[in-house]
Amino acid sequence: MIKALLYVMILPFTIWALDGLNINRLFKQNKIYQARVIYLMISISISYLVTNFLYDFFLNFKII
Repeated sequence: MIKALLYVMILPFTIWALDGLNINRLFKQNKIYQARVIYLMISISISYLVTNFLYDFFLNFKII
């Protein structure tokens, strides 16, 4: 339950942080859907890594 809450809290932050990158230059013109899919996959992947790190960190120090 705590992990799911962390996912929900961290995902908007990763999307907000990725907004600072201009990844459209990496894709061909008119490949909007592919760019959106990779953007979503990157943000979910970063959220997964950060959530697991924070959860393990808090668990090891008995904060949770």
